[in-house]
Amino acid sequence: MPTLLPKEKYREVLRVSLPLVAAMASATVMQFTDRIFLSNYSLDAIAAALPAGIAAHFFITMFDGTAGYLNVFIAQYTGAAALNRVGAALWQGIYFSLAAALVMIGLASLAEPIFRIAGHAPEVQQLEVIYFRVMCFGAGFHVLSTTMACFYSGRGRTRPVMVINMIGMLVNIPLDYALINGWGVFPELGILGAALATVFSWFLTSAVFGLLIFTRQNDLTFGVLKQRAIDRRLLQRLMRFGIPGALQFTADIFTFMFFIFVVGRIGKLELAVTNIAMSIDTLSFFPLMGISLGTSTLVGQALGRNKPQDAVAATRATLHLTLIYTASLMALFVLVPKPLLTLFWPEGLEPAQYAKINTMGIVLLRYVAGFLFFDAVYMIYTGALKGAGDTRFILISIASVSVLVMVLPTYVGVVHFGLGLYYAWACAVLFIFILAVVVALRYRQGRWKKMRVIEEAPGDE
Repeated sequence: MPTLLPKEKYREVLRVSLPLVAAMASATVMQFTDRIFLSNYSLDAIAAALPAGIAAHFFITMFDGTAGYLNVFIAQYTGAAALNRVGAALWQGIYFSLAAALVMIGLASLAEPIFRIAGHAPEVQQLEVIYFRVMCFGAGFHVLSTTMACFYSGRGRTRPVMVINMIGMLVNIPLDYALINGWGVFPELGILGAALATVFSWFLTSAVFGLLIFTRQNDLTFGVLKQRAIDRRLLQRLMRFGIPGALQFTADIFTFMFFIFVVGRIGKLELAVTNIAMSIDTLSFFPLMGISLGTSTLVGQALGRNKPQDAVAATRATLHLTLIYTASLMALFVLVPKPLLTLFWPEGLEPAQYAKINTMGIVLLRYVAGFLFFDAVYMIYTGALKGAGDTRFILISIASVSVLVMVLPTYVGVVHFGLGLYYAWACAVLFIFILAVVVALRYRQGRWKKMRVIEEAPGDE
């Protein structure tokens, strides 16, 4: 099989995936600036923001991942030229989003027990509870926005997704700064302000999606208004394939939430440095999610057309382009780490604390560089498998590898043997390496080529 692919295939990948990368990059910039503002605000704020954010997203992804899997349904319907089913699929996602909002509001009551168990410093716990509760109250808007974005991304029209997410980012960043620090008519709210700004941006993006989607023309073509009845069969299929995909993200989030909590037991400074390193890693993570989503779209459309060879070509082209992207970031993390770290230095620290943060941060960014390479491979092959519907295997693989390679070794090594920060990060890199190998082998087996998620597709399992 030749290494190089036709230029048209790379162009197709870029056409679909680049706007999604830009959309996810807007989420990256929002989180990145949020962490910078909170780091400059206080050491306690940045120490609390990532654990609380990960804890909230642990629950959000249970619903967000299922809603986001609507992308594969719409992609396969589009490939099969069954456009009349797009509106029906969209509405099942909307009903699911409304149910998710109610559950997340109820989960806000778990804030104090969760962070009491984590065992972080009392002043950090107090801030974690505030951030977590606000994120839970607004989570329904995030799930709804994800659902409606699939109307465009599943059809390969990814520019609207990019533009709408950019709008959310451009509103969020100044609002984030104003509500954290106090500016003009806005009060100084610290970490509460950061959470409120995030929730408002979720509300805004979902509202703009709604205005663009529910038009007469879209109703004529896709049935976005007349197909709003609950379709139990379609909803069940969304649950059947989407829930394992969502639980994969949930398991991923849980693994790193556990990792953060264990690192927090080492010390507040180590926790803050880890949060800084992981915040820098978001430069790569969210764009990789966009590329993975683009892979799922292209694979789903190809399988909807019953042309698995096109799905293989799209996956290979995506992998080539992604490795070029990750190589540039790896070089940045290894060769020029100090400018990145200085963005997160809190004010008012002693010189010895600055020196310790700098030393540990440089080492951790080398771990991040290794993590990034294997994460890129994992995300692309996972995107391809999800585009076919092979979500159960993905869930089983991440659940087993996370427990055996990440959760248990990190806890035992840090808590019982005192092996420290660098040992914990070594477990994280080994975890993503093994996951990348497992999904690459699954992809090469080729069973996914015969899978479908839509009921109309021939050969449906």
